Amino acid sequence: MTTRTLFMLPGDGIGPEAMAEVSKLIAYMNSNEDAGFKTEEGLVGGSAYDAHGAAISDEDMDKAMAADAVLFGAVGGPKWDGVDYDVRPEAGLLRLRKDMELFANLRPAICYPALAAASSLKQELIEGLDILIVRELTGGVYFGEPKTITDLGNGQKRAVDSQVYDTYEIERIAGVAFELARTRSNSVCSMEKHNVMKSGVLWKEVVTATHQAKYSDVTLTHMLADAGGMQLVRQPKQFDVIVTDNLFGDMLSDVAAMLTGSLGMLPSASLGAPDAKTGSRKALYEPVHGSAPDIAGQGIANPIAMIASFAMCLRYSFSMISEADRLENAISTVLDKGIRTGDIMAEGCKQVSTSEMGDAIVNAYAASGQA
Repeated sequence: MTTRTLFMLPGDGIGPEAMAEVSKLIAYMNSNEDAGFKTEEGLVGGSAYDAHGAAISDEDMDKAMAADAVLFGAVGGPKWDGVDYDVRPEAGLLRLRKDMELFANLRPAICYPALAAASSLKQELIEGLDILIVRELTGGVYFGEPKTITDLGNGQKRAVDSQVYDTYEIERIAGVAFELARTRSNSVCSMEKHNVMKSGVLWKEVVTATHQAKYSDVTLTHMLADAGGMQLVRQPKQFDVIVTDNLFGDMLSDVAAMLTGSLGMLPSASLGAPDAKTGSRKALYEPVHGSAPDIAGQGIANPIAMIASFAMCLRYSFSMISEADRLENAISTVLDKGIRTGDIMAEGCKQVSTSEMGDAIVNAYAASGQA
């Protein structure tokens, strides 16, 4: 039996409650499907700070590096607002991304049919929506140097952030987008601002060259990022895979997520480069939502984004495509039955706890395997 190692970092707030529902799924899959998952749990964020004085310990960082995949809950909360910047809860996630070299952030925007009416857009525009935004995560303006604030005197200051990209950074993120498009509708739209930014000129040039060299079977289009934001709201179903840089990806993925009507329902994956010998990638999977400290410990949090992140883990880290499809369909089935946590409650539906939602999804997943 294949052993698949998962390092679980529940974190703070509702993170442990949501992660507990993934543990139920893992236990079912191990017991009934010989999935071979071997799990270990560590601390990250405020819980790690309380225990170790750091947002993640070196020991847990080593475990994350050694695992086949990392499942991450959420970090932060008002309890840690006063800690030093370098050890703030969010620093744990940033260290994981940096040390694991997770350059590709995958943010799907999927509209579950049962929640189509929750979108602020007309239902016909977003019913059946399934977009994947591939965001470059370790370069661009967030990391470029110089990054300074200079005192010019006379009450004046100058702030500088540098948008920096090298060819290889663009090639590898474009490659991820094209490869993923081949598993979907075989279409990629690259978004940048080549009309006003030199980094955009290089981005378009390198994406085009990468496409011509290796991925000419995939349909490639280009769009200015601001126009892309407008088109996401005007006609979102025209897109399949969108590839873009760190800054524009940050903004466009939030726009796309809100098309579905529920930012807190959506998963994400952050992937590293394939290993030269094994082809496997370091990977971290996390829900888009935060730690929601105001509802932590009440058993009312929505675990769907965490469970959907595990589905992405099955798909991208373990090539368990059938199981990933079944789990995503199980989520949709449960929603179709009108089962809701409080955050997505609607008239005529049944409100359930975090644990009850997890149980319902496990049961739907189990039933799909017995059909």
